[in-house]
Amino acid sequence: MIKQLNYFFMAGFLILLTACSSPQKKEAGFEVGEGEPQGEQILPDSRTSKTVLALLDHARQAVNSGRLHNAESQLERALRIEPRNAVLWHYMAKLRLHQDRISEAVGFAAKSNSLAGNNRHLQADNWRIIAHARHQQGDTTGAQQAQNKVNQLKQ
Repeated sequence: MIKQLNYFFMAGFLILLTACSSPQKKEAGFEVGEGEPQGEQILPDSRTSKTVLALLDHARQAVNSGRLHNAESQLERALRIEPRNAVLWHYMAKLRLHQDRISEAVGFAAKSNSLAGNNRHLQADNWRIIAHARHQQGDTTGAQQAQNKVNQLKQ
């Protein structure tokens, strides 16, 4: 029951992070920044410790109250506990993207991908972050290449 509640809170955290983004300019065929379809949120796996789940809950609460810096601190603590947790790196990448720390978002998404194993859904969402970041940097070619990776992973 507690684990299900933690998953529920993490889903809310991700939805809130997605909702925090500013409206994006949309180019033809460019899907980054539209958020994940309902039911496809990236959630921590069953190996995530209770301590990390609690930190994620605190991070969600911080985001809900507009304290992104506090959310960042909670995620950093979680990463010190589980540095090989690809989902935590993914959450940090999303947070950095919403903080307009674009280069860091790309680095964290790449780190998440390096740890993601065969999790194609996580990899695709990380490539979405990279595509969005490249688009914000004015690199439309790089953004399209990253979006092509998303499309490949979704097949």
